[in-house]
Amino acid sequence: MKSFLLNRLLPALTLIIAFGGTLLAQPSSGGPGPGTPPTVDPTATPLDGGVSLLLAGGVAYGIKHLRNRRKKS
Repeated sequence: MKSFLLNRLLPALTLIIAFGGTLLAQPSSGGPGPGTPPTVDPTATPLDGGVSLLLAGGVAYGIKHLRNRRKKS
């Protein structure tokens, strides 16, 4: 049972999670029409809550390792 999970199910779930958003994406409209100035800089990248979640996870991971190191000493 364990080998089935590791060899078949885990890679399949990983692929579904990795490409699920791409498969459900809508086609683009092609952007603004001719003569219309762009309202947003096309090279700007929005930084949403994902970055803050990654940062919080990194801090929690670091604190956990520091506590484990102190317990060992």
